[in-house]
Amino acid sequence: MTGEIYRDAWGIPHLRADDVTELARAQGRVTALDRAWQLEVERHRAQGTSASFLGAEALPWDRFVRRVRLDDTARRCFAELERRDPSTAGWVRAYVDGVNEGLAEGARRSPEFARAGLAPGRWEPWTPLGVWLGIHILFAGFPAKLWREQVVRHLGADAVGLFATDGPGTSGSNGWLVSGERTVTGHAIIAGDPHRFIEEPGVYQQIHLSCPEFDVVGLAVPGVPGIAHFGHTGTVAWAITNAMADYQDLYRERLRRTGAGVEALGPDGVWRRATRHTEVVEVAGEEPVEVEVIETERGPVIIGGPEGLPEGHEGPADGLQEGFPIPLAVALRYPPRVTADLGFSALLPLLRARRVADVDRAVDLWAEPVNVVQAADTEGGLLHRVAGRVPVRSAANRTRLVPAWEPGHDWQGWHETPRGGLADGIAAMANQRGLATPLGVEFAPPHRADRITELLGERARWSAADMPAIHMDTRLASAEPLLDLLSSLDTLTPEAARIRRTLLAWDRRMDASSEAAALYAKVRGAVVRRLAAHPAFAALSSPPAYPEVLLPWLALLPRVGFALEHLLRAEDLYGIDRAEAVRAAVEEVAAEQPTATGRTWGDTHRLAPWRALPDPSYDAPGLSGDHDCVLCTSAVPGLTDLSVRGPAARYVWDLADREASRWVVPLGACGVPGSPHHRDQLPLWLGGELVPVLTDFTDLEKESDV
Repeated sequence: MTGEIYRDAWGIPHLRADDVTELARAQGRVTALDRAWQLEVERHRAQGTSASFLGAEALPWDRFVRRVRLDDTARRCFAELERRDPSTAGWVRAYVDGVNEGLAEGARRSPEFARAGLAPGRWEPWTPLGVWLGIHILFAGFPAKLWREQVVRHLGADAVGLFATDGPGTSGSNGWLVSGERTVTGHAIIAGDPHRFIEEPGVYQQIHLSCPEFDVVGLAVPGVPGIAHFGHTGTVAWAITNAMADYQDLYRERLRRTGAGVEALGPDGVWRRATRHTEVVEVAGEEPVEVEVIETERGPVIIGGPEGLPEGHEGPADGLQEGFPIPLAVALRYPPRVTADLGFSALLPLLRARRVADVDRAVDLWAEPVNVVQAADTEGGLLHRVAGRVPVRSAANRTRLVPAWEPGHDWQGWHETPRGGLADGIAAMANQRGLATPLGVEFAPPHRADRITELLGERARWSAADMPAIHMDTRLASAEPLLDLLSSLDTLTPEAARIRRTLLAWDRRMDASSEAAALYAKVRGAVVRRLAAHPAFAALSSPPAYPEVLLPWLALLPRVGFALEHLLRAEDLYGIDRAEAVRAAVEEVAAEQPTATGRTWGDTHRLAPWRALPDPSYDAPGLSGDHDCVLCTSAVPGLTDLSVRGPAARYVWDLADREASRWVVPLGACGVPGSPHHRDQLPLWLGGELVPVLTDFTDLEKESDV
């Protein structure tokens, strides 16, 4: 036996090989067979070449990737991995070999290649690192610092807190650890769901990896070897949530052109040479676009250049020398660019882990993204900690842009990552303030974490089979401020008064079948639009002409929508009469109500996964849940009820019996349209059901040798 591919009834790949290297090659090959189109899209996105076949819509991303030097960073990180950890580097190479072996066959199965006129390319040893970087470069939400600068400029520093919440571009997760003292088996359970933009094919791949050294099931990232975030080895299991840490900095740069190139002004008052070159981005159907790539000692310049910031930028927000003759630009400093380390040395130790101490040592090597890790083993060991690399620097770096030409904004080592324990045998993490508070600036509201803790407190003992009820909880605690204002209103028109009675009697559950939830969402959307249109916020309605990929963090309407709870509860909101805004919103909905009678939340709250190519045959299903529910299916209040972000997988890891564990993904195991396993898990995902985790190869069907 060299390598074997088996499948279960859901098409999930189960791989067996003689050694670690052959197993990595098998993982690469089966991923290329199942996800060839996804792999090639991600490779091109990591290289900044996706516009060559996707067209002008992909150009903003490609331009950003070129300027941020993502592909070069991946190459550097792999070179350092090869120098420092050659065994892991060889393992990554074996995975890439498998991808290259399977790509041509996978491409023949995938009709998207013909539609896009794309031929499969060749993966390089650093490509998996580029894919990882491409997926996570915006994960920590550094563009929020641009938003805060705008808020300070136009409303003052006190206004920043009004909008401090889980923003429109961030990703989160639910995760909970229940110790053996709180389970029916006496062994721990770990459960949760990562929240990401829902993509087709999905960002997580259910997989089983077996060789003499280990036997692991978990959720892999297509294009990356091993199982990084969610895994079960039989004796230990682990899972993560986004720690919401701040580990990327933006620097204002003073740049000037010289006969030799470009120079940047440093904190010692000395002009130093910046690296500079140009790259050409090919665009399908259009002329190529030239991109100037500049990097200072702080990092790559991602906004502006020697000629200054884009038109519409009004200059420094914090009183820095107005009228200084050298224009501004903005550079990004991010850990892998500084250290040439992406944390890939953690991947093999995770697969080989037998106890929580092994997981603990493995994630000491983690770099990016920064996560809260929960783990448990069959001997009663428990782990609850933060893992990843967060630089030590000034408080100003963490909140807004800082001037590169002033001292005091350099990085001075790395934070020690916090550790925590359990309370009453439970630890619930949902991106709220908590364990990672010293490392972050903005966190998710506490509603999801509080609700999970509340639900876990409702019974003394839990089983793995009980956990989906928590995954699917739809209670919306953040509705309270709007409903409180609604309850204070009087002298409404009869139809508006009927809406008021309906919403005050509503159980606050965002169920797809609920007419009251749909009514609440309509009123909420109208309130958001009215607040966003108020003259007090007019200056924030037109952000500077920053790169397009950064603009979701600066859009006023989503900011108001996600921060509505804060805005309605603030002691004063620039003189805005919020009760009157709610009244006007209810009357607006009342005037429309005859045309919306009988509509439910699921009629408009529908799943809209991202695809590199549109699929006109897709019939979007209705969803339960909302942004602040445990069932976190995020829409953008005031803009659309469509959900593009939500549970990218669900899992329950049982430490008493791995085959009592369960999992599900939003669509299916296979990325090939028309495959029986392309969307076969969608009905289960919608209904809160999970697929059994199988690990006994005698219960599986062999597909082929590798």
